[in-house]
Amino acid sequence: MRVTQNMISNNMLNHLSNSYSKMNTHMDQLTTGKKVNKPSDDPVTVMKGMNYRSEVSRIEQYQRNTGEVHNWMDNTDAALDQATQALQKLRELAVQASNDTYSEEERQSVAKEAEQIKQDLIDIANTKVNGKYIFNGTNTSEAPIQKGEGDEYTVNFNTNFVEIEVAAGTELEANVNPEDVFGDDESNMFKDIQSFIKTLNGDVQEEIDLDQYIEDFDQRIDDVINARAELGARMNRLDLIEDRLGDQEIVATKIMSDNEDVDYAKAITELITQESIHRAALAAGSRIIQPSLVDFLR
Repeated sequence: MRVTQNMISNNMLNHLSNSYSKMNTHMDQLTTGKKVNKPSDDPVTVMKGMNYRSEVSRIEQYQRNTGEVHNWMDNTDAALDQATQALQKLRELAVQASNDTYSEEERQSVAKEAEQIKQDLIDIANTKVNGKYIFNGTNTSEAPIQKGEGDEYTVNFNTNFVEIEVAAGTELEANVNPEDVFGDDESNMFKDIQSFIKTLNGDVQEEIDLDQYIEDFDQRIDDVINARAELGARMNRLDLIEDRLGDQEIVATKIMSDNEDVDYAKAITELITQESIHRAALAAGSRIIQPSLVDFLR
């Protein structure tokens, strides 16, 4: 086959074009930090990268969910701690008022203090976090305790659990059953406290027997402590799940990085090598192309 000058020139241009393309690929890798920047570069790597990225995104979503559960549980635990302290104070007042030496005025003073504690417990039951009532089950937009006429209050607890997915196939209850803490519509701590207050404000002091209220408050304290203990067990489980998610995130991120992130040292070395090859090709091409008439006219 006869090799012409035109063939040599075209081959040289093709080789130079391929050399420019390779240098451009290395420059893109160094600029973006990724091995591939479009699917045509390496379809297999791109497909794997999509799967790995989806896994990392899924883990990050679970971590956000665990943060939401923590928010519920931490605020619930703090509220239960306050409720325990309030009930213990009520028990102390009941013990004090049961003393036969207390006068009517002193018992009425105790009743006023008990009324304030009752209001505080109502506020605790109506605790609202991020616009949600945490002691009303899935009905988070409505306060469970609403004021009625006079000293009356409407108690309407939603007992459904708020379940949030914190891992694949794992849903965790973020709240507590409010009836386990405050009682149900028929029998709840607010009715007990109101009855205690009315008893303290009674006219016949000799017939006042506060021992039953002490027992009632003891039972209410036990209910709150048990609910808090059950909540604490779920909080411990949530901590374990968070630890696992943290480990999974590290592994998934490493695999994704190994698949798509560029090795800068290797990419720089390949770019320098390609530049040397390109310069050599230009030097060789300048010798291969025969002089033209223009060269002799200079």
